[in-house]
Amino acid sequence: MSRWRFWPRSLAGRTALVLLLALTAVQAAGLTIHALDRVDLQRFAQAREISARAISAWRTVILAPADRRVQMLAELELPQGLSATLDDEPVARLDQPPIPPPIARMLRLDLLGGGPPRFRPREILTGWGDRAPTFLVSLRLPSGEWLNLRISLPPPRPWHSETFLIAFFAMTLAAGLLINWAVRRLTRPVRALAEAAERLGRDVNAPRMPEQGPTEVAKAAHAFNTMAERIRRFVGDRTQMLAAIGHDLRTPITRLRLRAEFMDDDEQRRKMLADLDEMEAMVTATLAFARDDSAGEPTVALDLAALCRTVLDEAADARPDLAERIGYRGPERLVVQARPVALKRALANLVGNALAYGSAAQLVLTGAEGPGRAVSLAVEDEGPGIPPDQLEAVFQPFRRLEASRNRETGGTGLGLPIARNIFRAHGGDVVLENRPGGGLAAVATLPG
Repeated sequence: MSRWRFWPRSLAGRTALVLLLALTAVQAAGLTIHALDRVDLQRFAQAREISARAISAWRTVILAPADRRVQMLAELELPQGLSATLDDEPVARLDQPPIPPPIARMLRLDLLGGGPPRFRPREILTGWGDRAPTFLVSLRLPSGEWLNLRISLPPPRPWHSETFLIAFFAMTLAAGLLINWAVRRLTRPVRALAEAAERLGRDVNAPRMPEQGPTEVAKAAHAFNTMAERIRRFVGDRTQMLAAIGHDLRTPITRLRLRAEFMDDDEQRRKMLADLDEMEAMVTATLAFARDDSAGEPTVALDLAALCRTVLDEAADARPDLAERIGYRGPERLVVQARPVALKRALANLVGNALAYGSAAQLVLTGAEGPGRAVSLAVEDEGPGIPPDQLEAVFQPFRRLEASRNRETGGTGLGLPIARNIFRAHGGDVVLENRPGGGLAAVATLPG
């Protein structure tokens, strides 16, 4: 995995990196081709200049009077890489390797043997010098002296132009910026689709995606909107079905309650009324869970710390025997964007579970540590905890670890699912953790 440590995680980053690497490879290949072509051109120009000056030196020497040849040769302006001397012996020898034919053609040494007979060298010797690539050319004059030419081609300088390199890097930078802008613009619909999916996960009635842009983007947005509409229709049908069932169930429950009132046996009447109360409470809780009334509540700025203290105070009033084991730790004020009624219901469910199963409820609120960080909220109890393999299972609707099915000890099994739905609708979540020192902690998060 360490090999991919610098590989971007986002689609835009990966696409931009691949395009930049491809651009760099193409630029490097083009630059290499340009450099090789420039080297060949420089070699050709240098060889032509050296050839022309060498021929000029020979003609100067052959036409000059014998007593002025050395002086006139010294006065010649020769290019870099060419030197000429008049000596009694040749510097090129027959035992030296000859100049390669491509170099000889490039230097146009064949022109030295052309022209009128009186201007032609009596003998031409060529060879490699001791320091390659230095080429030696010895031309014998009619007087017997030798014009020795030492030719060393200067090293090529393909990057001698500073403006070229500046222009190249400026062009590369401009191309990189253009690639980054284009990739971000092209991947913007992907980010919009991800944000729309996130909104749909929080709120099934989230607004539709705009079906605009390129054909592929518009088709993807249309498919997403179609999927969202089907989900909304499915949820609506389910809610309507449960509402109808609940309405139909309440009618016979009411009739049974009336009939129970006329029972002569007080004990049986009390038990039947208790069962009917439990049935009605279960129907009400089921309908509330199915409707998810919190989804329609507007989001406002609220003081989460004050809301936590209010929930704890109400819990202490409802359970005065456990009031001393109910406490709050956290900031005096913490403002978040949330749905007040729904969030209060979720907190009440968590606190109620802690009191019912752990005989204590310590609420610990921690503010966001920086921009984009989550607000943490933990409700701790002093109960026996939950087996690790059941920590997630208890969030399933109607799932109760208390097997008696008695509402006095176990509830309906919808408190935790409702709380999780509410926190997730806010963009957070809630999980259960066994505390190291004993007891259970319900840890909830909210966007900061």
